[in-house]
Amino acid sequence: MWFMQQAKIPIVIFCGGQGSRMKEETEFRPKPMVSLGKKPILWHIMKIYAHYGFNNFIIALGYKGDYIKDYFLNQEYLAHDFSIHTKTGKRNLYRSSLSDHDDFNITFVDTGLETLTGERLLRVKDYIKSDIFMATYGDGVGNINISELLKFHNKKKVLGTITGVHPKSKWGLVVADESAMVKKFEQKPMLNQYVNGGFMVFNKRFLNYVKKGEMIEAGLDRLVKEKKLAVYMHDGFWSAMDTYQDVESMNKLWKENPQWKVWK
Repeated sequence: MWFMQQAKIPIVIFCGGQGSRMKEETEFRPKPMVSLGKKPILWHIMKIYAHYGFNNFIIALGYKGDYIKDYFLNQEYLAHDFSIHTKTGKRNLYRSSLSDHDDFNITFVDTGLETLTGERLLRVKDYIKSDIFMATYGDGVGNINISELLKFHNKKKVLGTITGVHPKSKWGLVVADESAMVKKFEQKPMLNQYVNGGFMVFNKRFLNYVKKGEMIEAGLDRLVKEKKLAVYMHDGFWSAMDTYQDVESMNKLWKENPQWKVWK
């Protein structure tokens, strides 16, 4: 019964931004489709949720949204052998095993090219059928236990829960002793502070706190003022693909130690 309830909870993934800080990758495709390994980072995000039994996704599309639609519509034909009769359009797909396929239920919603995240959320609300839903950004991954996150949210009895993660410094830090002698350099260390890393849980009433023409953070601020927003502290791995350097470093991690790969 619990597993069935989990499967009904939708996850809204914001995939509409233009990714202007990584034009090398996003000139021809949206940022959530930038490759991490041989799969887009969007797929990695969905695999994290699906590992914990949450496989009902609402993709809020915007910039080059057709690219995302095409990927999932043609995914099987790109991955497997098939035959096609050009006159009738009849196709035969030769799949080795159903167990090799992802179990995603995806609703694609065009939420506009320039729309901010708060309004994107409002534009998908008709597809949110449950009292609780989740939301995240289309560029961040982590080894976050989604089931524990949901339990935390329910226990706190709030309208919203965000996941607090440790960001990495964009610069190398200088560590000196009391006599001002340099002891060492730390290259882009993880900081002690927390930032909102996505992986958010909301009661549907949160939609009343969001307005058109706003980022979702404006709605979160309204929850803060009413003491209805909690933070789930995640001290494990988290990383976001925000620049071309992030693309390179995360692809290196995928080969060496993909800590966000919670699935088998």
